[in-house]
Amino acid sequence: MHIHTSKNPCPGTRSRHLARLLLAAALFVPGLVAAAPAAPSVQAHWQRQAQAVTITRDDWGIAHVHGKTDADAVFGMAYAQAEDDFNRVETNYLNSLGRLAEAEGESAIWSDLRQQLFIDPAELKALYAKSPAWLQALMNSWADGLNYYLATHPDVHPRVIKHFEPWMALSFSEGSIGGDIERVSLKELEAFYGRNPAALARADTPSSWVEPTGSNGFAIAPKLTADGHALLWINPHTSFFFRSELQMSSDEGLDAYGAVTWGQFFVYQGFNRHVGWMHTSTGADVVDEFAETIVHKGGKPFYRYGKELRPVTTRTIRLAYRAKDGAMATRSFTAYFTHHGPIVREADGKWIAIALMNKPMEALEQSWLRTKASDYASYMKVAELKANSSNNTIFADDKGEIAYLHPQFIPKRDNRFDYTKPVDGSDPATDWQGLHKLDEAPHLLNPPNGWIMNTNNWPYSAAGKFSPRQADYPRYMDSFGENPRGIHATRVLDRVRDFSQASLTTAAFDSYLPAFSRLIPVLVHDYDMLPDNDPLKPRLAGQIALLRGWDYRWGIASMPTTLAVFWGDMLWDKVHAEAESEDLSVYDYMAGDAGPKARLDTLVEASDRLEQDFGSWGVPWGEVNRYQRNDGAIVQKFDDAKPSIPVPFVSSRWGSLASFGAHRWPGTRKYYGTSGNSFVAVVEFGPKVSARAITAGGESGHPGSKHFGDQAERYTTGNLRTVYFWPEQLKDHTERVYHPGE
Repeated sequence: MHIHTSKNPCPGTRSRHLARLLLAAALFVPGLVAAAPAAPSVQAHWQRQAQAVTITRDDWGIAHVHGKTDADAVFGMAYAQAEDDFNRVETNYLNSLGRLAEAEGESAIWSDLRQQLFIDPAELKALYAKSPAWLQALMNSWADGLNYYLATHPDVHPRVIKHFEPWMALSFSEGSIGGDIERVSLKELEAFYGRNPAALARADTPSSWVEPTGSNGFAIAPKLTADGHALLWINPHTSFFFRSELQMSSDEGLDAYGAVTWGQFFVYQGFNRHVGWMHTSTGADVVDEFAETIVHKGGKPFYRYGKELRPVTTRTIRLAYRAKDGAMATRSFTAYFTHHGPIVREADGKWIAIALMNKPMEALEQSWLRTKASDYASYMKVAELKANSSNNTIFADDKGEIAYLHPQFIPKRDNRFDYTKPVDGSDPATDWQGLHKLDEAPHLLNPPNGWIMNTNNWPYSAAGKFSPRQADYPRYMDSFGENPRGIHATRVLDRVRDFSQASLTTAAFDSYLPAFSRLIPVLVHDYDMLPDNDPLKPRLAGQIALLRGWDYRWGIASMPTTLAVFWGDMLWDKVHAEAESEDLSVYDYMAGDAGPKARLDTLVEASDRLEQDFGSWGVPWGEVNRYQRNDGAIVQKFDDAKPSIPVPFVSSRWGSLASFGAHRWPGTRKYYGTSGNSFVAVVEFGPKVSARAITAGGESGHPGSKHFGDQAERYTTGNLRTVYFWPEQLKDHTERVYHPGE
């Protein structure tokens, strides 16, 4: 509910407050058709705030929102996001609130349960009431902006959320894709709480179809740039259309541009007039499982902790869902908790509790305040909130400073234990022991080599030989190790001097594939070692000749790229599980233990698949690898008969810095991408910050809009467009200027 900070609110405020209370009371009633219309005083309040906001749409459809106050800017940007794709805004909050099953049916029960193990509306409302006044004002304006959009667009019909309440913003306070909570397996959760062991046998998506999530971030110091200005490369790898691109500014000093996760009110990856920040998914181990020894006494569960026997606490979670006949139904669960966290599965007779960061208010504060930082020192002051657990940060500013930050929420632990596996919850020595100080985690500021990078690899290669030393830190500071993109990034950054926006973009789209540069020579050697009378010799002669002469670079016309990707994907699926069981990287296993027979047999299978689908094993990559967006649905249905665009780059799995995660879909022969490069930008911190950027497809989620696909061709070629950050840049590139509601 809305809590007004004044002791003596005016009559108009009281009536708005009452209207919000009435709407809030209806909010969690399953099956509610529509919330009551807003009271006239609330409508008047919205209209007055709308007049304090100006939205300028540029010729790419991107919203540049200006408000008199920060809260006004939040009102306007929430409204603008809803204009572009309300469905994605609402869906993100259905996910974050654990209410997706109300729209999508019983199949979403387990994701809702997972969310509500951590998200309790009563607790979020209490946190909202305790929030500082400035944060409450932002949350109020966020909810008002979305509600004003719905009030002025009666043709838009929300699936579930008819009215947004300010406290809801606390349910989705950190903008990364695949947050910490997604470490909880839905199959394991269903097996435990649904008493359905059969769920564990449900087939997984093929491993090669799961694009590595994450991002690339590069920072270049002035001494390595042509004009003596720091440069920042922003390259998140997410599911397509996961974020909106916009600018938000105010008369209170706000002026941030970049990528905003749909429905949130802060720029997640971007820049302001002085600093830029790029987040990459971290390998720091900040999510841990504790194996609890359960003892049942008097029909109730207890767990061992040291010499104690502690009661397992419980909470009833009631989940509404839409039944097959369209009516609303409910399921109730008794959720179990120890002091380590909620129980999420069972293994080897133990109940497994999970511990992760759950600091909604601090996370929202940190996410907002960093967008107003003016230099490294002020950015680090915000970082002291220690409410970022899932991301590394690559930083650059107009003073010429570049930096690498590890996550700020890192629990201290006893380094004797391997926290990548469940630890013994009955041993107090395994407990978290507070949080690390910021300088106790790997970090960099202005390394002598002049560049910093992270590609979701470990921090120990972030600045070449000037990187943090692995031996100086607990092993739980990283669980990823090096990856092919990290090797690739080091290769391109170490070779270039006099970087410009253009040359940094070229480096970031470098077509080399280091994973294949390692794997293909092994495959060729396997072939060369075959006896002359082996039937595979003539069967694979052409394919090996093609791969032997390859330069390991992707391209639209490249036939070796197609053959290598088909072979690599098939072999990956064959060996992935075994590599994991032996605690080996899949790349090492493919190159070694998989063996010559599996590698060569898989090349036969890949050739057969290409011949079956395309008539030949020699097919240009651009004929196979395509971008297609047919409608505004979050889950696309791809169709070979419909128009699509060739894409030259490949999955980041093979070390491509520019990522395009694609595979076959039901009924298709071609590969269609759904993730990878999304919002991409290069930022130069000169006397006046300047940038170029591109967004996958286009800014609008409406197929009828010219901005639904107007960036698609540029996206596939890495042809970034000018960002209109300054008013004088917008002047000749404006489509429309308006107040919300007009």
